[in-house]
Order: sequence, then structure tokens, then C-alpha cells
Amino acid sequence: MCEGDIQEIAKIPSPQSYRKMEKMPDANFYSKCVPIWWRQYRPQFFNCGDRNDVLATYFTLLSLHDSDRSNSYLSPEKVFAIVDLDIQSKQIDNYTFSDTEAIYHDLYFQSKVNRENSVKHRIWITELIHKEAYFLLPDLQTVFDRFHTSPMYDDTSLVLHRIYLAMSDSLVNDSDIKNNLKTVRCRIDHCSGLELLDTTTLQDSWKNQFQKAQNDERKDELIFILLTICKAKSYWYQIRPSDHWNYSHDVFRDQLLLEIGSFYSKQDADVRLHIPCFFNLLYRFA
Repeated sequence: MCEGDIQEIAKIPSPQSYRKMEKMPDANFYSKCVPIWWRQYRPQFFNCGDRNDVLATYFTLLSLHDSDRSNSYLSPEKVFAIVDLDIQSKQIDNYTFSDTEAIYHDLYFQSKVNRENSVKHRIWITELIHKEAYFLLPDLQTVFDRFHTSPMYDDTSLVLHRIYLAMSDSLVNDSDIKNNLKTVRCRIDHCSGLELLDTTTLQDSWKNQFQKAQNDERKDELIFILLTICKAKSYWYQIRPSDHWNYSHDVFRDQLLLEIGSFYSKQDADVRLHIPCFFNLLYRFA
């Protein structure tokens, strides 16, 4: 179960409409990320609304199963939920971990998946702040460059580093970060050179470190830090097709999303990229 819009399905609930959930853009993205070597018993993904909806659906399914196991076809050990990290933590009742932030800190270490801990999780939290942040990783620049219609950002061809700089400019006025500064510190205090007194020092020190970075590894570290705390959705939706595109912007982004999913499907289970690691774990339950 994953986050994703379900408004159209909610209007006319039926078995046919629920079947469409796995074909909707968010679920379709995760389906496209399934590794190319996984050929049988592939996982199915279903949009379930926002983070609260996904978690509520997950626990409701388990509760229904427990209430009448003899009439249930559910295999609880094969049911997973994946939700966005967000800035605000979400309390979780009747689970091994008390909230989403506790899951996050157990599941990741210094922006990378903790393989040893990952096997015990049925609720996965994205390491980056939103799913959309995974559409903006530096590894994807070649995907954008090769896409059949040139993606545009701010009226010029998309260069991801320009988005990172725009994100960093927004840090100082980000009210969510201001109101959750302690949470932010706990997530990123492993990154050397950052000052976390307030959003002004955070912004200035991030920009300074990014400008001084001597290699791509250091730049990547700083980009991952940024995408862990800075809201990514609005930047993804600012990516648009060129004027030669004849269809809607939503259709353009949906097609681009499938290319991004295809990119992840070809990656090794890299603790740095997170999504391939998630599928490596899922495969154990196939």
C-alpha cells in the first residue's frame, strides 16, 4: 500500500474501481520500479490516499484478518505499507515502533538503508521527505536529458542543480522546518559542516558547503540532506514539457515518471538509493 490520490475511486466505489488503484500514477510508479530480474509473483501496489489513510488501511486489513482468520485469504507477512517521511512525525499505535520518526531512525543510518534492521519492518518510511524527492536525485539527470520531450524548469531545460539551489533558498522561510527544528537536527546532524542553530544558519552553511564541495560524493551527501528536509512536491510539479508537447502536463509527468521507475528497476540493491533495497527486501516474501 502506498500514498496516492483516490478521489476518483472514492466517488463510485466498486470492485472494478478498486482494481484500477494499482494502475494509478503513484502505484504505477512503484510497479515500474520492480527490478527487471523479478519475473514471477511480482508485488502489487495500491493507492490508499495520504499517509494517514495508508497507515489506517494497513492496520484495518490486519484487524479484519485477525477477526476471522478462517475466512481470510490475507497473508499478513506479505502486506507492506510505504509512506512519506514528511517533517512532522505521525504516531502509530499497536506497532513495534511508536511513530514514523522512530521507524525512520531504525531503518536508515546516515541517509543509507540499514540492511540488518530493514528485515523487521512492514511499514517503510521514505528516507527522503517525499516520494517526489526520489524523482529529483542527481542520478536521474541522464534520464531527463534523454527523455523524448525535453523537461523544462523555470523556462529552461531541466538541470537538477538549479532545483537544489532553489530548494536551499527556501530553507530560511520554511515554517515546517522552523517548527520542527529538533527533528531536523536529529536527521541531519551526521553531515559535517552544517550549522543547525536556526533556518538561517542551516541555509547559509548548506550553500557554503555545497559551493566548496570538492567532489560528487560530497555534493551527493549534501543533496540527500536537502531532500530529507525540504519539501519536494512543489518542485516536481514545476517540471513541465516544452512548448512542442501536445498533451496535458499531467500526462507528460506520468510518462516521465515511468521512465524514472524504469531507471530504478535496473539498479542494484544500493543502500544509497533506498528504493532498490526496498524491493530486495520484498523479494524475500515472494
